[in-house]
Amino acid sequence: MLKKARQPLAVLCVIFLMSALLLACGNNNAQTETGNAADTASNTAASAAPSPGASADAGTAAAAGTQSYTDYIGHTVEIPVTPERIIYSGETYGDLVALGVQAVGYPLSMGDGQIFEEKLAGVEDVGFPINLEKTLELQPDLIIYAGTDEADFEALSKIAPTVIFNTFARLEERMTELGVLLGKKQEAESWLAQYKTSETAMWEQLKAAGMKEGETASVFTYYPGDRLFVMAATGLSQVLYAEVGFKAPAPIQTLLDEGTGFLEISMEVISQYAGDRIFILTPVADEAKQSTNAMLQSEIWKSLPAVKNGYVYTQDIMKTSADASTREWLLTELPRLMGGK
Repeated sequence: MLKKARQPLAVLCVIFLMSALLLACGNNNAQTETGNAADTASNTAASAAPSPGASADAGTAAAAGTQSYTDYIGHTVEIPVTPERIIYSGETYGDLVALGVQAVGYPLSMGDGQIFEEKLAGVEDVGFPINLEKTLELQPDLIIYAGTDEADFEALSKIAPTVIFNTFARLEERMTELGVLLGKKQEAESWLAQYKTSETAMWEQLKAAGMKEGETASVFTYYPGDRLFVMAATGLSQVLYAEVGFKAPAPIQTLLDEGTGFLEISMEVISQYAGDRIFILTPVADEAKQSTNAMLQSEIWKSLPAVKNGYVYTQDIMKTSADASTREWLLTELPRLMGGK
């Protein structure tokens, strides 16, 4: 598909990355746009389900390979101990990649431009919003879903065991939970330990290259409609505000304490959120790129200390996601970006 034709969908995915609220809106759209598909998939799944008269031996064998799991919404589901056909509908597919897992289905548009994009070869597109008929066709034995709509959960649960997964949780929480869900507990523990070692080494490298103790940092990006956002508990910020990393300016720290992912602000107050170092996330849409360029030419922007000191860095927003694979990549990218390599 041509890149220009993919732009509107790519923009939607960027906002999906930024906010669980938009995800909920997407789920509402999914109910409207795929209502007939939901009925078809649910009816087909129901007709394919084993009858109450299935043999006790078969039930015992199935139980032996399952475990009880309660998701963060509160659904308790019997899931396979070692699932083999996974559908993952959420923005942090790179978590699975880090654990050496390939799903049979994923909304491929969410992978456009991501660090893990090449790992999607062979993965079937289940669409965004998720296409229930395609999901049924893939015969999954586990569905990991980032939505929170109960109607979606019920429809998917008629196809295969379904859990609601919090893709906006902290990296450590996500990887630990995925270790349980995917039968990869040891792999998850090993990955987290290695990540911690690499993270510590990166901050030591940056400090040796001139980063000062107590320095603050900020992350900004534009969205179409001339909307400026400061990022907090999401994406690149999750790397920057590590325990041994940059500090957050006071207003951003308040957002972090509240667990807020991002906040829309005006240019008139950007100085209140600007840190000693500033990271600009290059947006996908042309309109947002134009807004970014206009900001960079403004007198307000030029008056910021970070700008005057040459401490401004830009990075493609699609390469600053919160997933494990991107986080790992950023540990080598940040020193290069900041000239500390």
